[in-house]
Amino acid sequence: MTAWKRDTAPLSGRPPGNEDHRVEEADVFSLLRDQGPPHTAQVTAAGAAWLASAAVYPRSTLSLWDTRPAAPGVLPCGSVFDVVNVPTTFGRRMLDRLWTEGPGSGPVAIHRGRMLLFACPGTAQRLPSLLNWEEWGAASGESPVPPMLCHGAGDAVTVPPLTNPATSSVTSGPRWVVAPDVRHPWLPGPDVMLWACVRAARSGPAPTARISIFPPADQDANVYDVTRRR
Repeated sequence: MTAWKRDTAPLSGRPPGNEDHRVEEADVFSLLRDQGPPHTAQVTAAGAAWLASAAVYPRSTLSLWDTRPAAPGVLPCGSVFDVVNVPTTFGRRMLDRLWTEGPGSGPVAIHRGRMLLFACPGTAQRLPSLLNWEEWGAASGESPVPPMLCHGAGDAVTVPPLTNPATSSVTSGPRWVVAPDVRHPWLPGPDVMLWACVRAARSGPAPTARISIFPPADQDANVYDVTRRR
């Protein structure tokens, strides 16, 4: 792949005239607006609105987050996003390639030793088939990609809290690596995710990434420069 083209169309797939699913940035997000300049590991008001659009009842979800902004949530996959769930170490290698050699990534979270990469709807169905068709060149014919879970229609995932925990040392729960920060974020499709899997599997551990930061206190909390998104 030599060129990357982003789809800027809305990803929600909901009819524009359906009032039940219309999500607006309401005053409930004043807490997020007061947190200062947008940060890649911090959800913005627009990003929270995008997340809520995946729920069956977006307005109810926004109201719940208003009362419990520091609590993780559960959202369904398949309509607004799919999620590719891989071991954290392999996920770091995928993410480094996406940001240093590819188009960047959509939102990314970490939960229970796994990395959750948000992708276009339909990715969960197509990616496993594409990986099975890939010619890895190994004598055994087995894929070097570690076991992954692809969450699509009918599945749900835990998403990190909208706000960071009060104590920075709390790292056991879900947390954002690249947080949603716009109302319609770009999401990689199955072809991009396949490319990242292949590059991560064939090249082994990546050298120090040019645009990622590994804080000494938390090696999982990489920060990626979203201004490089094309």
